[in-house]
Amino acid sequence: MIDWPLAELLPHAGDMILIDQVLAFDEEHIQTRLTVRAGGLFNRDDGSLPAWVGIELMAQSVAAYAGCRARLEGNPVVLGFLLGTRKFECNVEHFALGAELRIHAQRSLEDDNGMGVFECHLTGPGIHATARLNVFRPPQAENYLTQKPQEPRHD
Repeated sequence: MIDWPLAELLPHAGDMILIDQVLAFDEEHIQTRLTVRAGGLFNRDDGSLPAWVGIELMAQSVAAYAGCRARLEGNPVVLGFLLGTRKFECNVEHFALGAELRIHAQRSLEDDNGMGVFECHLTGPGIHATARLNVFRPPQAENYLTQKPQEPRHD
């Protein structure tokens, strides 16, 4: 189990941190968990989470993987981007209130330019979801957020 606070591993704040804990981490994998609780940003009226939130849970697990690596290397945690997902499949329409979910992400590709691909699995009571996430961690992510739009050209 990793004891680092999630707020130090994820470039998210407050209610946007959806996972509860990093269970295990190494050079190729991360395992995280959460318990579905009522009152979150994405909960349905009955307290459950729609299955599509599984993509965000997988993405936050990948972000926690990057945060763990940064911490081990003595680097700051930086912002990354979820570019897309392929083959998201889930056998349920929602994750029930109180369900304990476990997410496993395995790095299958990462290049020096910040592009990465992760194979992800989410499991819980009667739940199985899978997806392949394409992610990007640019060398200077803050520039993407502060860059001003270009003025239209009038030729």
